[in-house]
Amino acid sequence: MLLSEKVAVITGGGRGIGRAITLKFAAEGAAVVVAARTKSEIESVVQEVRKVGGRAATVSADVADEKQCERLIHEATAQFGRVDILVNNAGEYGPVKPVEEITPPEWDRVVAVHLRGAYLLTRLVLPAMYARGSGVILNISSLSAKSAFGWGSPYAAAKAGMLGLTRVVAAEAARKGVRVNAICPGPVTETKMSKDLGATLAERLGVSKEDQLQGFLNTILQGRGQTANEIAAAALFLCSDAASAITGQSLNVDGGAAFC
Repeated sequence: MLLSEKVAVITGGGRGIGRAITLKFAAEGAAVVVAARTKSEIESVVQEVRKVGGRAATVSADVADEKQCERLIHEATAQFGRVDILVNNAGEYGPVKPVEEITPPEWDRVVAVHLRGAYLLTRLVLPAMYARGSGVILNISSLSAKSAFGWGSPYAAAKAGMLGLTRVVAAEAARKGVRVNAICPGPVTETKMSKDLGATLAERLGVSKEDQLQGFLNTILQGRGQTANEIAAAALFLCSDAASAITGQSLNVDGGAAFC
């Protein structure tokens, strides 16, 4: 198993990409700590893991809050002894409107849940990782960090910030045995966030949801969206020893939408 005896904390683990990563990591031998704001969702995922003999625990937490991040890492360490892998996946798209219509509280919330949350959890897990001389941090960024789409500036800014955080922490951590990478997914059309965004965009554009989605997918080389399992497979690779020489990188898993 690729993650045998590892302990992974996965934020935003109750559904979509986070759920897929949780199930994939557990199937590869990791003990998983699943965190999200919605307790019922993470409890459901943990039951899925335990039904097939995996080890899992839940922590209900809002990663934008410093004290809740501290509690998450404390409870993960108390339950399983350490944190070997941190996956910063929690997030929300936020307001779908032009930048001049976005209020400061709306902006701050999106940046907080993506970028601030990743920073808070990263700073909490690094000291113990450094002490052991090993660890992996994976930030789930987005195609929006590399390509320009209207009506989503806080999300794009937060996701681009995660790439900057990835590179700098990788530079600081590389000689201390810790690898830090990012994934930039394209449209994972099965997720609630993607469906909600598509519906809002369709309404603003005055087109059907089907036409809006197909028009976007036609801009991708493969002509289709990505699946949560495809993102999870990339996450598994980057968090395993198979990727031992990879750090400071952002991997596009987007069907050929971006090339940087």
